[in-house]
Amino acid sequence: MPEFVLYSRKGRTVGKFKELRTAGRLDLVYQCILMGMFTSHGKRKDTLFHVILGGAPQPPVHIRIDGAELHDVRTDEATWSRILSNVLSGEAHPGITVQKGSFQSVIKGLEGRRIWVLEERGVHVGDAELSRDDVFVLGDQVGLPKKDESFALRYGEKLSLGRKRYLAAACVSNVHFVLDQL
Repeated sequence: MPEFVLYSRKGRTVGKFKELRTAGRLDLVYQCILMGMFTSHGKRKDTLFHVILGGAPQPPVHIRIDGAELHDVRTDEATWSRILSNVLSGEAHPGITVQKGSFQSVIKGLEGRRIWVLEERGVHVGDAELSRDDVFVLGDQVGLPKKDESFALRYGEKLSLGRKRYLAAACVSNVHFVLDQL
């Protein structure tokens, strides 16, 4: 089962917000979740998605979304704004868990899996031997902090989707496209 790990440097860590865009770019997190967990007319039950929020006021927070358990969701931003606000306020939602947890602890927990850090200067996706059991790591619009990228690279290697910089959500979608071809 593929897993994605998104590091959001400024993603708000409590549920008191009105809009995703003004909550440390949780709109970007929503877009990545959307691309990672949904297809045109369905949900990806075979995918796990991790989000590490590093924003104020109580970082770090680890959100884990399990496609097999995820229920009562739609794909619109208003629904996800409500869901993220609720789970960050301590409310339960099927398929989503929230706990204190750093980027490095999540990566350590994935030890033994093949980990790919998405980066323009990595092994080209066409040359990599990917599997549906791999883990794909990416940063938000700012990218991974250098120390966390170095830490992740102890467990894996860089994977390039091409020389252009893509939006994080497009990277998730492109990885799924490649995996769907396997």
